[in-house]
Amino acid sequence: MKFHNIYKLILCLAVGVFLLPSCNTDELQDLNINPQAVSEIDLNYLFSTAELSLASGGGSGDNRYIDWRTNIGLAAGAIQQVTTVGGISSNGNYYTHNEETSAAPFEFTFQDQLKNIAEVLKQTGPDGYDAGNKVNMRNAARILKAWSFARLTDFYGSVPYTEANQGIEGIFFPAYDKQSFIYPDLLRELEEAVNGMSASNPDDGFSSADMIYQGDIAKWKRFGNSLMLRLAMRVSNVDAGLANNYVSKAIAGGVFTSNDDNVWIPMAIGPSEWQDQNGISRAFFPGDGGNPNHLSKTLIDFLKGTDPASVDDDDPRLMIISGGIYNWTPADLTVLNDNPLDQIGVPPGFSKSDIDGIFGADVIMDETFSRINTLMLDDDDPYMIMNYAEVEFLQAEALERGIGSGISGSAQDHYNAGVRAAMQMYTPYDASLVVSDAEVDAYLGQYPYGSRPALEMIGEQMWVSKFFNWWEAWNDWKRTGYPALVPFTSNESNETGGQIPRRLRYPAGEVASNPNFNQQNNNNYTSRVWWDGGTE
Repeated sequence: MKFHNIYKLILCLAVGVFLLPSCNTDELQDLNINPQAVSEIDLNYLFSTAELSLASGGGSGDNRYIDWRTNIGLAAGAIQQVTTVGGISSNGNYYTHNEETSAAPFEFTFQDQLKNIAEVLKQTGPDGYDAGNKVNMRNAARILKAWSFARLTDFYGSVPYTEANQGIEGIFFPAYDKQSFIYPDLLRELEEAVNGMSASNPDDGFSSADMIYQGDIAKWKRFGNSLMLRLAMRVSNVDAGLANNYVSKAIAGGVFTSNDDNVWIPMAIGPSEWQDQNGISRAFFPGDGGNPNHLSKTLIDFLKGTDPASVDDDDPRLMIISGGIYNWTPADLTVLNDNPLDQIGVPPGFSKSDIDGIFGADVIMDETFSRINTLMLDDDDPYMIMNYAEVEFLQAEALERGIGSGISGSAQDHYNAGVRAAMQMYTPYDASLVVSDAEVDAYLGQYPYGSRPALEMIGEQMWVSKFFNWWEAWNDWKRTGYPALVPFTSNESNETGGQIPRRLRYPAGEVASNPNFNQQNNNNYTSRVWWDGGTE
């Protein structure tokens, strides 16, 4: 067909004006259309792919890569919950640079998550072939867009935003927008998206495409408002007016009310070892990613309570997060010690030779230190995106600091609810990971709200509740300063002068190729983004 049309065009041009009327002008117009181009795209498929992409950028590729490099490799170590000694995933432990670790969120988010979301928004926009249809899907996509862009700007500061993902429009080198512009716009987007969703809108396939809430509009609204609350609190140290306004709007609109609202992305065993499986699990699984999964001394000591010689004051999550000290191969799991009293974490920042010196022997790491519970590391375990506990802790903090209006109850009420939710949210990984109400009550009785500075207690509990979601725990720590982490300073080869990293470096390819890149003064690990008190 393609050659037939070329020949027809040549013939018509050759005969010129003498025979022009015999060449149908509609046929000539048709020659400008690529017969192999896609004229309609299945938006249900694209939306599902965009949701799947939230689970570390794995919608159309290797869903292990970004988790291994950045979530585990930098954030988990920097936030002192997992301590990896040596290898590509120890950058956060030693404050060293790895190009893949720093570049992965920038590359995967634009190329995967935001690419699919942009197409959904384009085709449901005023000029799209589905204009006016799929209203709920369009607004859900706006919520996912806000989630993705918030993560990007939290990591890097200024990023392409208004001109991002417009290559089809001829924008190959997008301009950068400042974070102080991006954040207010994300909050506006969330407000409009939540208000635009309604159960009375036609479903248009949304329920079948939505793997998070199966089209439950009330839950989507609570997700949008909860994300609004997170972003509003994130700017609270630098823009009190913006924070007050949107905290109040989020509360008035309705935020998460229980663990039933938690945002999970379902994972599956198939279709392959590299797709649709939990990226965190794949990174840690022996014989595949094989990344060391030793828990940090900072985390283990916190979970063991004020008296390490007693289990009576332990956090009930100690033996949920820790699977004990064990050997793990692709074929077998051998638990060597699951006694809570004997759990021990790896001191952050120490090299293997440092650890050997502490113990006075050549330490076998797997036979010495506590490791992540393998019940939460199955390939098809769901992937946590956002949880209800965070929403309760943010409300407690807002009340303590006098931010926003409309929050019912006391800061203590919300703190206690957050602790309960955080301790009881692990059963989607495995039905055995249960913490009873009595255990929560005993813990709250042992460590009552206000027994230490309130904001410190809130910050520490939010930190623990972000286990696996280490990049968000990192953002919380940067904003609140809690927990009071002690940086490791004796490694002379680190990139930060002994400071805990506060941002990521931009990809080398972006720095070299985009003429609009002008962030040289902020292209390091130690300068602060806008909401963290930095300059732009």
